[in-house]
Amino acid sequence: MPVRVATRSDLPGLTETLWGAFQEDPLWSWAFPDRRTMKPWWRFLIGSALRYPSVFVAGDYTAVSVWIPPGGSELTPREEEQVEPLLAQLVGSRAPEVVELMERFESSHPRDRPHHYLSLLGTHPDHRGAGLGMRLLAENLEQIDELGMPSYLESSNPRNDARYERLGFERKGEFSTPDGSRVVATMWREPHAS
Repeated sequence: MPVRVATRSDLPGLTETLWGAFQEDPLWSWAFPDRRTMKPWWRFLIGSALRYPSVFVAGDYTAVSVWIPPGGSELTPREEEQVEPLLAQLVGSRAPEVVELMERFESSHPRDRPHHYLSLLGTHPDHRGAGLGMRLLAENLEQIDELGMPSYLESSNPRNDARYERLGFERKGEFSTPDGSRVVATMWREPHAS
C-alpha cells in the first residue's frame, strides 16, 4: 500500500476518510452527536495541518495520519480565534462543553520536550479491521525513530490503547469529557533504536 505526503488538493479525500473513521468513536460522537457536524470540524483541523508536510495518506485514502511536527501547532493563532464560533455553529448550545473538552486536550499536552504529535489517525470504514491504520502508523514511527524523536498522542477510544502500546506507546495520563462520561488516554513513545 503506497504512502505519500498529502497536499492541499487531498483535503476532500482526507476529510471523508477521517469523518468516516470517527463516526462511532466514543469521544467524538459525544462531542458531535449529529455526525454530519463532525465533517466540517475535521476539514478545519486537517486543512490547518496541511501547512506542514506531515499529513500522510495510504492507498486511495484508505488510511490517513495527521502529524504536527515538533514546535508546530495544531491551529494557527487566527484559526484558534475561529474555534468557538465554529463550534457554536456546529453543536449549538453544547458548544461550551465541547470547548471545555478542547481545552482539556490542550492542557494535557506535554510541553517539556520536543516531539511529534499524532493529531489524527483513521482508516476509511470500507477498510476497517485489516490493520491498515496501524500499518501506516508503524511506518510513520519508523521515520520518526530515524530522527531520534519521541511521539505523543491522545487515544479517544479505549479499544485502541493496546494497539498503540504494541507500537511502543505508554499511557501517561488521562482526562475526561466535562460530564465525566468519556475518558481520553494520553500516550507517549520514546524513539526506538533501529
